[in-house]
Amino acid sequence: MLEKLQEQLKNAMREKNELRTSVLRMLISDFKYAKIEKMGELTEADATAVIQRAIKKRKESIDLYEKGGRPELAAKERDELKILQEFAPAEMDENTVRAKIDEVIRELGITEKKDMGRVMKEVLARYKGQIDGKLAQKIVSEKLN
Repeated sequence: MLEKLQEQLKNAMREKNELRTSVLRMLISDFKYAKIEKMGELTEADATAVIQRAIKKRKESIDLYEKGGRPELAAKERDELKILQEFAPAEMDENTVRAKIDEVIRELGITEKKDMGRVMKEVLARYKGQIDGKLAQKIVSEKLN
């Protein structure tokens, strides 16, 4: 993944695309920090986690900038988010998420809301990077009511 990012960075620099260059440099830096933290090579799951963290940061920043009345900064974060999402695995749509959650609930035999944590833990472990946590939480909450 790192090699792919570095190649993309070279292309962005050739095209003089400053935003894309900046985002790719940040992502490469995040990968290098994760590699140092792990003290070894990153697996595909590790790489996905790094990208998901960067995406999550952008989404949170967009919310904060919009609440703070800074639409120009929110727009910049949205542009960065679009670039980051090119490298993330595709997220499942809501209908697929509902089907996967139904499957997990059935397998675990859970019927009560107090066991929501077990369901969430299993769903997020199985489909890491493919399911939005907030959407999963909303659906699990609906199903266990």
